[in-house]
Amino acid sequence: MQKFIAIIDDEPDILDLVSINLKKANFHVEAFENAESFLRFIKSNKPDLIILDLMLPDMDGFEVCKVLKSKSNFSSIPIIMLTARADETEKVLGLELGADDYVTKPFSPRELVARVKAVLRRHGTTEMDDLITIRDTVSIDMGKHEVTVNEKKIELTSTEFKILSLLASRKGFVFSRDAILEHLWGNEKTVIDRTVDVHIKHLREKLGTASSFIKNIRGLGYKIEE
Repeated sequence: MQKFIAIIDDEPDILDLVSINLKKANFHVEAFENAESFLRFIKSNKPDLIILDLMLPDMDGFEVCKVLKSKSNFSSIPIIMLTARADETEKVLGLELGADDYVTKPFSPRELVARVKAVLRRHGTTEMDDLITIRDTVSIDMGKHEVTVNEKKIELTSTEFKILSLLASRKGFVFSRDAILEHLWGNEKTVIDRTVDVHIKHLREKLGTASSFIKNIRGLGYKIEE
């Protein structure tokens, strides 16, 4: 089945270039020149991946990312951010908001298509029919991409879900920050360690009383301890 990619960029040339190359790679593509038209469209359509420009005429790309990650219907959709700015602070902010990758303009269309495939592969590694539990408190449904705490569903971003499922896959094992970064983004980018800490902080807040299962092992990393 064709994967559905949505592209939001206010430059028609970029939209055409990316659309053509993604279609050649056998993706279904919908293109949008502003955030408003995309957000209207997504109310009744759910893409498999979103390519999002940061500099949009009607809404900042970071804000669009926040909106998507705050909605249970869309929070698990992977996002690749596009920007003409190469500032590391902005890259980190985008990743902390839940973006899965970050591509700086100008870029090679072939590289972008490769990034899309890599993100979809990584995202798909958790899409399996499996259930992980932590005591009788936390349930992680890998197939549905859902987490419940005391049988109450909680909304996690795709990055938070990946971190929790990784830690829970080997209870008691300490995962270093580097290992967590590798699991999230592979070797495709350099991200500072504190990005993991920010995601863990948000994850703990959402887990509530179950946050005590996530242990910070000073100088080493994180683990799940029942």
